[in-house]
Amino acid sequence: FPMLDVIWLSVFKWNGLDPVKEYVGANNYVDIFTKDPVFWVAFKNTVIWTILSVSIPPMVGLALAIGLNQPIFGRSSLRAVYYLPVIIAPIAVATMWRWMYNPFFGLFGQIMTLLGLGAYVPDWLGSRDVALYSAFAAHVWQSVGFSMVLFLAGLQEVDKSLVEAARIDGAGRWGVFRYVTLPALRTTLTIVLVLAIISSLKAFDIVYGLTGGGPAQSTQMLALWAFTQSMQIFDFGRGSAISVVLLAVTLAVVIPYMRWTQKREETAQ
Repeated sequence: FPMLDVIWLSVFKWNGLDPVKEYVGANNYVDIFTKDPVFWVAFKNTVIWTILSVSIPPMVGLALAIGLNQPIFGRSSLRAVYYLPVIIAPIAVATMWRWMYNPFFGLFGQIMTLLGLGAYVPDWLGSRDVALYSAFAAHVWQSVGFSMVLFLAGLQEVDKSLVEAARIDGAGRWGVFRYVTLPALRTTLTIVLVLAIISSLKAFDIVYGLTGGGPAQSTQMLALWAFTQSMQIFDFGRGSAISVVLLAVTLAVVIPYMRWTQKREETAQ
């Protein structure tokens, strides 16, 4: 019902208080596409964030999962440590990283100063060229543990006899990973990537807590811009239209990918 209500609200002009909504048809969509330059900045940033999210956190999570799947000392403790950021509220993560990014007394600035690079400490959250990637680094820190846990679960399904057979045939670590482990993780990889896409397209909390979309809208995201339009500018019709566009983009990306992976699995079987 909330989703349908947002779609319905997107064809009205409403400030959230008036008892009567003004029907405007597709004008809200026309406005965000033709008269709202911030929308396209937010769209570009969301695309960049999504591309980074489906590549970096899953790769790091897979590497951690493979490493922590080995019989090493303190394996359970390390798994808990790497997963801990996942259960921390995103706004709390943003608060911690905002402190670490402080250019005067933050952790990263102090480390660079100790290394003799104090003159090169950037304004992590105040520079239009750096702020988006600084916010994404905080996202990676929080999200990589979730991918790690999913891959760890997938690794338990890898047939040990196939691994041993590959080693007997002379396959090295890379060969075992490429021809045995990776195919066995195909379903897990699909789940990880789909969840990463959905999470990245609706990125909001960390960006809101770190930059609020600034500086100069350089970290603005579609979900955050929809929130800003509705809850700060009180244009619920336009905010709903942005949300509907975000929903359409999500479905347009996720559904074809899931159908493609399903066909691949059916072909492999």
